[in-house]
Amino acid sequence: MTHIVSESCIRCKYTDCVDVCPVDCFREGPNMLVIDPDECIDCAVCIPECPVNAIYAEEDVPADQMKFIALNIELSSAAGWKSITKRKPALPDADEWKDKTGKLAELVR
Repeated sequence: MTHIVSESCIRCKYTDCVDVCPVDCFREGPNMLVIDPDECIDCAVCIPECPVNAIYAEEDVPADQMKFIALNIELSSAAGWKSITKRKPALPDADEWKDKTGKLAELVR
């Protein structure tokens, strides 16, 4: 099992989760983070750190977010997103986007 980052992260990219990850499994894209399932050790310390509740254990992913399991796999490997190991500021308009839903079309690969 692993953890995944869901739609709530898109256009926000809060990186509070990165600081607590003991294995550096987060990958950074232009406007979202994902978790590399090959690196994640399922420790769950990242879940309470996310201010937009975007991180789920794979078995707890809501039905409407299931596509993000495959998306985390794809973007953490094939897309070449790089490892992020230090906290950075969120995107400038993150507060405007944090409560919005239906953001998949906003994802920048």
